[in-house]
Amino acid sequence: MSHPAETWWIALPEAFIVINLVMVAFAYTTWLERKALGRMQLRYGPNRAGPFGLLQPIADLIKLVRKEAFAPASVVEIPYIAAPVVSCATALLAFSVIPFGPGWKVSHYYINGSVVNVPISLILIFALGSIGIYGFIVGGWSSDSKYSLLGSMRTCAQLVSYEVSLALSVLGVVMMGRSLNLANIVDKQQTTVWFFLPQFVGLCVFMLGGIAETSRPPFDLPEADTELVAGYHTEYSGMRWGLFQTAEYINMIVLSGLMVTLFFDGWHFPWVHSLDKLGPLWFVLKLAILVNIFIWLRASQPRLRYDQLMRFGWKVLLPVATVNAVVTAALVVWV
Repeated sequence: MSHPAETWWIALPEAFIVINLVMVAFAYTTWLERKALGRMQLRYGPNRAGPFGLLQPIADLIKLVRKEAFAPASVVEIPYIAAPVVSCATALLAFSVIPFGPGWKVSHYYINGSVVNVPISLILIFALGSIGIYGFIVGGWSSDSKYSLLGSMRTCAQLVSYEVSLALSVLGVVMMGRSLNLANIVDKQQTTVWFFLPQFVGLCVFMLGGIAETSRPPFDLPEADTELVAGYHTEYSGMRWGLFQTAEYINMIVLSGLMVTLFFDGWHFPWVHSLDKLGPLWFVLKLAILVNIFIWLRASQPRLRYDQLMRFGWKVLLPVATVNAVVTAALVVWV
């Protein structure tokens, strides 16, 4: 579906607003996770800073800003400082192509339902994710610490391995949607069916690959505290450490938003098209459900051993994703 062009002086404030909303979402995702983990483990979670602990993210930010950013004397300085910035920036940029609404016409001007609408938005997300991985790898290497180096080596092996399965898992959606543009894929689901039904196998592979890509439990081997202290960010503190945490949570939000777009019809409300004008609300509700699944897995699943992690990626997820893509291609051609 083609849309009018958005003028640059509308796109700039839209980008500013969306970036700040994503940062707020990141902050309160940490609050939600701590609250949910507390309830699942029969404790309260944060409850001191503000009512129900709602001011805890602000208190954490103030603490991180005021905390001393120490570093080992032997670090490789420029990569050490640049690594968390690269990881956080690429995570934010990846969200810019995810559509959260149908677009709106205000007076004589058109506002996109995403910060940037490009024909190859799906490829752009994977490209930015690949660049973001370098931040984790370089951060661990430049710290000149054995624990950080082991964490970055695990990051390299794990994220590269699972990125193959993650990319293959969306091939079925691309073939059914006949586009690499995320907005077009959402529109295609309106005229056919939500893609999580015919692509349920692809959805499962995407979910598991996404958990591994974001280094979330039970696939959090790059920062396994029982083995590597904190992995690649062991030698980081203050806001440098905070940027790595921001990147991890925003990557989780981006993966959840991408899952909503590819498999759950994006911003659309099921069956009642008249409610699509509240598109951002439905998008956020679907995204929040998927983020809660990430949190639930952290509370309930034990961490895998590293050999189990790699074996599962190469011997289970990759063959399943490949078969799913081949079968989908055959059905798209024959039907």
